[in-house]
Amino acid sequence: MFRSARRPWLVPQTVIAEVCYLLERERGSKAESAFLRSFGRRDLILAPLTAEDTDRMAELVDTYADLRLGGVDASVVAVAERLNVATVATLNRRDFTVVRPRHVKALTLIPE
Repeated sequence: MFRSARRPWLVPQTVIAEVCYLLERERGSKAESAFLRSFGRRDLILAPLTAEDTDRMAELVDTYADLRLGGVDASVVAVAERLNVATVATLNRRDFTVVRPRHVKALTLIPE
């Protein structure tokens, strides 16, 4: 499903460090550097955060404190809301199936 999804993908800036950590740990340095090079090829586009995004992130972290949502996942929701994006690539189905964004009833998660 990742391969067939429309590109380029938007990546909130907060996500880069988390993905790099996971890739290096699970797949090694070559996978991590390939991910980083994806931005230069424009397969992935950085989505900068705004002050409004960080306010919304704080609201989401408070609202979903029982989930321990965290700032990175909250940033994905905040940027998706601001840019009216309904589909999110994530391996964290637990949190993203619970969080209710403002702009759609629920986010569509890939892979399914």
